[in-house]
Amino acid sequence: MNKLTAAPTRQAIRLPTTGTRFVSTRALVRRFSPLLVLLALGVCIGAFNHDFFDPMNLSRIAIAAAIPLTIALGGTFVIQLGSIDLSAEGIVAVSAITVSMLVENSYNDNHFGLWVLAVAIAAGAVLGLTNGVLHVFLRIPSFITTLAVGFVASGIGTAWLSGNTIRVSDTALRSISITRYFGLPLSVWIAVLSLGVAWFIYRHTLLGRHTLAIGGGEDLARLSGVRVSRVRIAIFALAGAFYGVAGILSVAQYGQGHALIANGQLFVAITAIVVGGTSLAGGNGSPMNTLIGTLVVVVLANGMVLLGVPPYVQQGIQGVLIIVAVTLALNRSRRRIVK
Repeated sequence: MNKLTAAPTRQAIRLPTTGTRFVSTRALVRRFSPLLVLLALGVCIGAFNHDFFDPMNLSRIAIAAAIPLTIALGGTFVIQLGSIDLSAEGIVAVSAITVSMLVENSYNDNHFGLWVLAVAIAAGAVLGLTNGVLHVFLRIPSFITTLAVGFVASGIGTAWLSGNTIRVSDTALRSISITRYFGLPLSVWIAVLSLGVAWFIYRHTLLGRHTLAIGGGEDLARLSGVRVSRVRIAIFALAGAFYGVAGILSVAQYGQGHALIANGQLFVAITAIVVGGTSLAGGNGSPMNTLIGTLVVVVLANGMVLLGVPPYVQQGIQGVLIIVAVTLALNRSRRRIVK
């Protein structure tokens, strides 16, 4: 009797194994799909145009990725919360104008040196803090709050310069985009350093863990003792600091500061975050995912230029890319309501 009952028991244990392996394999493929897409994209472009793998072209890709990566790193933390930050372009502009007016320039006689880089980052953090405070205490949806703050920041930048452009002649600041180490400009290494800081916060700090907890379920996080309001405010301020770094890199790269210096960067950053696999619903994603997503977007743009694709077609392809990325990243089977 015992032998008869033992066999079904063993069989019952073995039956789910195939399904479990299938689920784990599918999850593994889904986890590394952005990296696979990046590799496939590079191979395909390189097959049609061998100049893609030229070291100079790879250097151009790294330079083009530095600014959107820095912006996307800040936006990643906000999206992990389940929120959205649309103020990046305005905050980058204010930070860029701040640093432009404090170093040697064509607008005034200031020449305070590179210590003003901290002022630019602080300006970004203050505007990010404003986002968080308004969002939390006035209970305004994040996309409305950040959109408004972004417009206000752009307006401040325009009024500050009366619509003009500041030409920056400070050699120390400009050297950020000129001085090379191991074949790459210092601006790229600053972006890599920003990635390292973002990774450390995400992986090794309480703030990073609480951010994911809130994105995964705010009510449960609150019951677990997470101070949701403080974390939200801190994350928006942190994002603003990353935008401040992007403002510095923009001035160093373009040699000027004005209110429209970051135009178009918000779309690239959000596309990079989503293409990297971070869900807009919050609760997942990492800085490394964002790095891969940024490279996918930049490599695609670089490849289309090499292949002679017209600019208006490039914009259309980028639009399709973000729709496909959202479609793949969002598990709609578990969502009865899409909002």
